[in-house]
Amino acid sequence: MEIVAYPSEPLADKIESILRRRIGVSDKVDEAVRQVLHQVRARGDQAVVEYTERFDGVSVGDGGYRMSSAALQAGLDGLDASLRSAMEAAVANIRSFHEHQRDKSWFVEDGDGVLLGKKVTPIDRLGICVPAGEVPLFSSLLMCAIPAQIAGVGEICVVSPPQQDGQIHPVIAAAARLIGIDEVHAVGGAQAVGAMAYGTETVAPVDKIVGPGSPYTVAAQKQVFGLVGIPMLPGPSEIVVLADGDANPAYIAADLLSQAEHGWGVASVCITDSHALADAVSAEVERQMETLPRADAVRAALEEYGAIAVVDTLNSGFELLNRIAPEHAELLVADPWKWLDQVRHCGAVFLGEAASEPVGDYFAGTNHVLPTNGAARYASSLGVGDFVKTTSVIAYTETRLRTTQATIARLARAESLEAHARAVEVRCEEESS
Repeated sequence: MEIVAYPSEPLADKIESILRRRIGVSDKVDEAVRQVLHQVRARGDQAVVEYTERFDGVSVGDGGYRMSSAALQAGLDGLDASLRSAMEAAVANIRSFHEHQRDKSWFVEDGDGVLLGKKVTPIDRLGICVPAGEVPLFSSLLMCAIPAQIAGVGEICVVSPPQQDGQIHPVIAAAARLIGIDEVHAVGGAQAVGAMAYGTETVAPVDKIVGPGSPYTVAAQKQVFGLVGIPMLPGPSEIVVLADGDANPAYIAADLLSQAEHGWGVASVCITDSHALADAVSAEVERQMETLPRADAVRAALEEYGAIAVVDTLNSGFELLNRIAPEHAELLVADPWKWLDQVRHCGAVFLGEAASEPVGDYFAGTNHVLPTNGAARYASSLGVGDFVKTTSVIAYTETRLRTTQATIARLARAESLEAHARAVEVRCEEESS
């Protein structure tokens, strides 16, 4: 990994490229997706089936592309016992953490019999995209679906690309069955997003879509935003490990590689105030990378957006961390709690050597659907609140209206909205007559 200095004038090219890194989709992908969505909207299932055969090489049989209950159960029954036990433990942890996020309706008395408040209502129907190419991300299904279930979402629809047998990946089927989801469709890409957004003969339209996917899936989510809710557009993963000179270089290297394993576009950055640690981490990355099954993808990712930044002080390190606004940040420093308030922009922060990033990905219970592409400057991790709406409630009284109508009318006329003013005044006029 390239070792660079920060701050410097001008900034090192590698740091500059990481700070400017905002990976989107090409115009070519956008246009291809636009055509797919148009056809799905116009022709429904027929278009979904045609695109599945063209893009995935899978023919949809007479039974259609919705997975049967028997097929989902077969996925769960065929799950290795140790994996099932691990998955059940992860599910329990995710549920336990997200239970603390429940929102409740609330009302307050404001005098004169006036009641004001917020009514919390879950969305009716959710769509979840679950990738299943080289890596079947069943954990993302759990992270998206469990908070929605806690929120009280009535219907959850899952889409995932088909395998060559026309079924979804068995471990994804198992995860869906384990948490009680029975609507799962063996379809992926832009056509799956279109089916959920517009509805087809098989898929009823949803209110919101979550979950990662290919550039085609992400482009489709972007294009249907507004018709349906899209809480965040997923991009390539990011990790920043901020470490002092006493940190273990083997741990740092392992965590940088764990994210680079996702492939091109991933940003893996170590920030340290120790030149010796920087050298050790670089050597460890090379040593550990050689034995990884996806070493070529890892190396490509590190060459593009991998760096070790040597800073003059840890305070400078936190400045750089916040400028990157990473998806994941690890603090491998003495007394990490002392530094926590310095972290202003990141999706999830991991404190201390035991808090390796994959702990959050799979098992701690916190959500691993996090803002990427610098969106941690303004966005948060996925949670229960993403699956509910809040409605303002105003219960006014005649007493309060009489005392405030002149003020309300004055404000309305200041905006040249005469009808607004009269709507309040007419009530008081009728009462006086």
